[in-house]
Amino acid sequence: MTDRSRVLELACAAGVAALTLAALPESARAQSADLVLCDRLAADSADPDKPADVKGVAEIAPADIVTAIKFCKNASAKSPRAMFQLGRAFAANHQMGEAIAAWRKAAEKGSTSAMVDLGVALATGQGVAKDEEQARALFERAAQGGNPRGVSNLAALASSIGGAPTDPIKARALLTKGAEANSAEAQYQLGLMTTDGVGGPKDEAAARALFEKAAAQNHAGALERMGAFAANGRGGPKDEAAAKAFYEKAAALGNEEAKVALKRLECPYVMKDKRGNFVTNLCF
Repeated sequence: MTDRSRVLELACAAGVAALTLAALPESARAQSADLVLCDRLAADSADPDKPADVKGVAEIAPADIVTAIKFCKNASAKSPRAMFQLGRAFAANHQMGEAIAAWRKAAEKGSTSAMVDLGVALATGQGVAKDEEQARALFERAAQGGNPRGVSNLAALASSIGGAPTDPIKARALLTKGAEANSAEAQYQLGLMTTDGVGGPKDEAAARALFEKAAAQNHAGALERMGAFAANGRGGPKDEAAAKAFYEKAAALGNEEAKVALKRLECPYVMKDKRGNFVTNLCF
């Protein structure tokens, strides 16, 4: 889209916003118009806190970042959602200090998505001192608020630091809610728990169905798991051609396990030493 087209689109959006807000009291009009445009440019499509009629975007377009900061900053005084979205715009502009400050304020006002993004920054040390315990607390709050990324990030954090959910039954129940909301990460994490029978019954067919849903959203880990399940006939029919296709998609997204699995498919013969240990794959 050209810059001229984008300007015209935003002008039209402003006109629609003005017509929509005409019936509101005068004191609310300016604030609401700013929020409408903040939502249009910077709402997160995966934010469970936003209204259903706000579509959102996966990433803020580079051409929209400065404008998003302007409108979201204007709307943020009265809207936790706008404050969260202001943080997104700052982050997209590589202003992590400002992003973290905005997420803190939004999280304090109840934005579960702000809790998640702030938790990710704390867990990784991006723009702030690394603090996994504080990140865990934020993910727990977001999970309790029904945010599927809060649930999946809580599980991922526990796994990365060698821990485990204190209550796997509760974790599985929360992931189920996230999976039902079509969160690819929640579907993937729930699939792993269902595969191993953690927090509930072991069911490879159900796990495969969960991985398939997440894979349809290009989740790299789920694509790799679908490759493994299809290659070995776990939870459904064996299909080596489908397995290869899943592995290729996962590998293209950077999944290292899928790359190794592709090598095994291409070179199925295994050479071992006298102790029976793997040495290499042979290709013919």
